[in-house]
Amino acid sequence: MIPDGDAVLVAEGIGHVYYSDRGAVEALRDVTCRVRRGEFVCLVGPSGCGKSTLLRILAGLMPPTSGHAYLDGEPITGPQRRIGVVFQNANLMPWRTVYDNLALPLELAGVPCRERERRVSDAIRLVGLAGFEDSYPAELSGGMAQRVAIGRALIYEPEVLLLDEPFGALDALTREEMAQELLRIWAAQRTTVLMVTHSIQEAIFLGDRVLMMSPRPGTISREFVVPFPRPRSLDMVHSAEFGMLAADVRSVIGRV
Repeated sequence: MIPDGDAVLVAEGIGHVYYSDRGAVEALRDVTCRVRRGEFVCLVGPSGCGKSTLLRILAGLMPPTSGHAYLDGEPITGPQRRIGVVFQNANLMPWRTVYDNLALPLELAGVPCRERERRVSDAIRLVGLAGFEDSYPAELSGGMAQRVAIGRALIYEPEVLLLDEPFGALDALTREEMAQELLRIWAAQRTTVLMVTHSIQEAIFLGDRVLMMSPRPGTISREFVVPFPRPRSLDMVHSAEFGMLAADVRSVIGRV
């Protein structure tokens, strides 16, 4: 157990090696970071640096080769309801409606019908899908499908939400809209968030801090504290201060 004040999610010396017939590939080396309760942290870095691998380890979806991950001081040894995960692909069941996709995790957990209805209704309001309860995934836009995925991850009211490039497949305008929606949802829930993104602008707009990962084997090479107050609007993206911070982050990526 690692006591660390307000830190709810902790990576301590995490390393990971992938083995195959072609040999070993070291994806992560000695990754240490802490995310405080209620904080929104973004993780950026060059492609192939192990960002998604780190997120999967923190989600309990795969064990690290070395080091440890902790949630509230307790080792993360497998998937759990206290950690919600959203991937780039919404992974919705095409034969189930929005309502039924949101209800699925609760059905599998045996949550009573009345409680299930309450949670699903709350999730639909939270992610802004009122009126689309009976729609099927094929009838939804990419942004709406990701809203369902976020709602499904939040259905258990988790302490931590892990996001792996959730808007990567969206067009630029929809991506901006979803970033604003994510901030609205986060402000309403204040769930602790760790999000992987390839967009420097998105990381600064959303995050309290931006963690930079080095090329493979990935490790945390730099931290940027985002100084802009909340609530935030897209107008701040065009400010000189925002541009200077984005340029600083970009120059570090260029050097590494």
